[in-house]
Amino acid sequence: MANPHFFPEIEPYETGTIKVDDIHTLYWEECGNPNGEPVIFLHGGPGSGCSTTDRRFFDPSFFRIILFDQRGAGRSRPMGELTNNSIDDLVSDIEMLREHRGIKTWHVFGGSWGSTLSLYYAQEKPTSCRTLTIRGIWLLRDEEIQWWLYGMRLIQPERWKIFAEHLPVEDRSDLLEGYWKKFNSPNREEALKAARIWSVYEGSSCTMEPNPDFELVFHNENKAWCLARLEAHYFRNVRLDPDDLLLKRVDLIRHIPTFIVHGRWDIVCPVASAVDLHELWPESDLIIVPNAGHSSHEPGITKELVAATNRIKETGLPTLKK
Repeated sequence: MANPHFFPEIEPYETGTIKVDDIHTLYWEECGNPNGEPVIFLHGGPGSGCSTTDRRFFDPSFFRIILFDQRGAGRSRPMGELTNNSIDDLVSDIEMLREHRGIKTWHVFGGSWGSTLSLYYAQEKPTSCRTLTIRGIWLLRDEEIQWWLYGMRLIQPERWKIFAEHLPVEDRSDLLEGYWKKFNSPNREEALKAARIWSVYEGSSCTMEPNPDFELVFHNENKAWCLARLEAHYFRNVRLDPDDLLLKRVDLIRHIPTFIVHGRWDIVCPVASAVDLHELWPESDLIIVPNAGHSSHEPGITKELVAATNRIKETGLPTLKK
């Protein structure tokens, strides 16, 4: 069934690439109104890249919609590259893109890993951010990573079994290290197979009810390679210090109008993270969607995200408070 809450399909009026260092060249695109309110879309993963659907959370007559594929993801090159790939590198890229496109400040929209990056970016560059609209909150804390690797088996044991038992018995005591070894195998076929297992484990967990069409995307070889490698890299090598840094630095962005959307039955990024964030940031607005999981494509999530961007259009703020 088609999701009725998205804006109609739209094509970019301009696309391009930007070389951000000696290794990475990023793809970007703009859609909507070239003279409209600028909004940057930060995709999830890390490693997911942007899709054509990601353009459709925003009224194209009002917004100047900027999307880009982060380092190693989507149409950016090199694909799946981990060198010079940290959260600080991504913040630098966002700022370079903002300046490249001649934008002084913009609205920031991100979900899942995109919510992590949105929060970190806003805390690093608060004067660049007009508003935040964030979904499926992921704070990159150890408890969230441990949940993803091990805790989800309590809810979906049959999927976790496939995920865990793809590794040899001797590597199952540390799934992250076991998969890291697979992803760095000299046997390309072995590495790709492990990446698909990892990718499908996540993709099949994103919707409240089974969605074969949505899950199919995560079988794509390029998608799986970027998503699995980059997620494992960030889980293993790119951590915040302290673990709850995004919570500790809320005061830096308390003044930025912020709207938080989270699915009640999100098993990829449990709702407790959204609640933890909102409790420390009561000025933000939190909507917990009762009939949704993780994916922004679930109708209840899409509805609330579009409602938030419409509030920017109507009031200048993505907030329920009038």
